[in-house]
Amino acid sequence: MLLGVGFWLDTQWTYAIAITLCRRVCAELGLQLLDDTVALIRIRLKRNAQGRLTFQRAYTFEVTERGGNSRHNGMLLMRGKVLEMVELPGYLKRTISPV
Repeated sequence: MLLGVGFWLDTQWTYAIAITLCRRVCAELGLQLLDDTVALIRIRLKRNAQGRLTFQRAYTFEVTERGGNSRHNGMLLMRGKVLEMVELPGYLKRTISPV
């Protein structure tokens, strides 16, 4: 049971980091993060640079240009608590750091 609580807390903390990072990316690109949220779509076990197993979490989010009517979907990958990649077609596809 303690392991389950630890996993839940880790997931909540990573979710909070993902929202903060999405807000920062949107601000840099002059976009608005719709609903001010991200949605967890996938969790996998992946090895980090040191060979240790960590959770890779994929989040999706929607943005719009300020004052615009069109919505765009983006994706953010986190490996552990480290941002691995942000993808926003038409605006950004960038690997942030090798983990």
